Amino acid sequence: MQFKHPELLYALFLLLIPIIIHLFQFRKFQKEAFTNVAFLKEVSIQTRKSSQLKKWLTLVTRLLLLAAIIFAFAQPFTSKNNLLNTPSEIVIYLDNSFSMQSKGNQGELLKRAVQDIISNVPEDETISLITNESTFKNTTIKAIKNDLLNLDYTSKSLSFDAALLKAKKLFKPSLSAKNILFISDFRRNKAEFNPENDSLFKIHAVQLKPVNMNNISIDSAYISASSNNSIELKIILKNSGESVTNLPVSLFNNDQLIAKTSVNFDKETVTSFSLPENEIINGKIIIEDPDLQYDNSLFFNINKTPKINILSINNADDSFLKRIYNEKEFNFASTPLNQLDYNLINEQNLIVLNELKSIPSSLTSVLKLFSEQGGYLMVIPSEEIDIDTYNSFLSNYSTSLNPISKSAKQITTINYAHPLYANGVFEKRITNFQYPKVNSFYNVSKIANSPILEYEDLNPFLLENNNAYIFSAPLNTSNSNFQNSPLIVPTFYNIGKFSLKNPNLYYTIGNENSFDLSVNLHQDDILSLVFGDVVLIPKQQYYNNKIVITTNEEPSIANIYSVKDKAESIKNVSYNYNREESHLIYQDLSILEQITLSNSVTDIFNTLKSETKVNELWKWFVIFALAFLIIEMLILKYFK
Repeated sequence: MQFKHPELLYALFLLLIPIIIHLFQFRKFQKEAFTNVAFLKEVSIQTRKSSQLKKWLTLVTRLLLLAAIIFAFAQPFTSKNNLLNTPSEIVIYLDNSFSMQSKGNQGELLKRAVQDIISNVPEDETISLITNESTFKNTTIKAIKNDLLNLDYTSKSLSFDAALLKAKKLFKPSLSAKNILFISDFRRNKAEFNPENDSLFKIHAVQLKPVNMNNISIDSAYISASSNNSIELKIILKNSGESVTNLPVSLFNNDQLIAKTSVNFDKETVTSFSLPENEIINGKIIIEDPDLQYDNSLFFNINKTPKINILSINNADDSFLKRIYNEKEFNFASTPLNQLDYNLINEQNLIVLNELKSIPSSLTSVLKLFSEQGGYLMVIPSEEIDIDTYNSFLSNYSTSLNPISKSAKQITTINYAHPLYANGVFEKRITNFQYPKVNSFYNVSKIANSPILEYEDLNPFLLENNNAYIFSAPLNTSNSNFQNSPLIVPTFYNIGKFSLKNPNLYYTIGNENSFDLSVNLHQDDILSLVFGDVVLIPKQQYYNNKIVITTNEEPSIANIYSVKDKAESIKNVSYNYNREESHLIYQDLSILEQITLSNSVTDIFNTLKSETKVNELWKWFVIFALAFLIIEMLILKYFK
């Protein structure tokens, strides 16, 4: 029990006054002569005993009466919180990710949580609330009620650590009881919810659980094969619940249904559609699933891809380049150095320096500007080079060559993480294959990045820096058998493809996505991404013969977007939501001792109210005082 005015308790010392009066008799008695003395003495003894008991009872009731009055004025109270007049602050994190679409006992988890917040928080109480994309600081439920009722699901993710840090910054710096409330399904992801102990903040968690964990999703799609007449589109479907039978899968081009199939599967399956070659398709794949809705569709685009311009400046045979860079996908041209037309350089996407003996300073200057403008280079040295001109050129790419070494080496190490090999080039990592070899090579110094291919002694055979791919050995058949190696095609083909990054089949929202457009714009023209009424201006970099478009958080809505120059549509690109939210596996919070856990928003708010509730007791002491007053009156009137 605590007191609002504890200084009034000093008045309890005043209770000594009636005690002193009672102990010391200040009344004077007068003697009176009487005839029958023996009879009066007996009566006197009985009266004196009754009088003493009555006085003691009267004294006790008066002391209790006065004590009750003093306690009532001191205003006693009880509370779980030992801090008097300490303000209480609350910050709520409300998870509105796609997994909160799951159905609970009373509907969708997010919608039920919103209703519970509105019902349990007083309209005029000051709170702060954050979601995955919005922040409401020092506001009231009355002010943000409409925002909460219209709160939609988002693809933007906010890790629990980031949400906790953001919540802590919303508190005022003054002393207060700081409560942080997490409302989420706590789906298991890369960074689990495991806050550190902090004496300044009390963390509460409400884990909302769905009634079932079934979900069917379109995981991904890709082109598996291509021929002169058709391409094969494969679709991966995943299931986190019971086995599925006769699930319809529909394929649309714009709004026209062009194909449909059905599948039966347990956990995962692959289905495919055959599409015509060289036809522009604004595709949409749809399934029907009553659980999570966001992953029931997937958008994709098949565009006419422009050919990539490649120029080989030769001092050696380039027949292997002509075989790799076919006419279907590339505009390949070659020329000797002494016949090079410098005006052609700016029109290229990739320039190959094929075993030149020297690199003139004029060519060095032009190629430096070319690479700075987004162009790509491939350097294959000759067995006899002017090392000074080479190093003058390679200094622009943080690389230099040492004199040639006439000894054989095998190429044994592949950097599978490099983009050249990261996307489906190898089904698995190869540790035992017929290693290519070279008979002579140049030792490379000043290596800026990790090599792509390495010799057995871990020196680089192929490295990349600042848009330049540099080989450390000649590739002619007399010096190396690399042209006959299985590595030759994916290495050179992907270098060519990377020189002009045509839009992918689709992109994932939230990732950093980049693609190139082979288009020439007028000065000050700006490209935009358009879908319906949504118009976005993405980051764009202008180069001589292309524009690089980069997107991050935006677009935030999955659909097919048109890349437009004013009213003219240049190309379509598709964006889809990340499928991580489709995996309905949840974290076990019961093992966390540093949080207060509940399964209901209502329960957690009741807990918060009970912790901050003050039970005032002064009314009880007023009632006690009246009771003692009545008891005293009864004693004085009826006690004989």
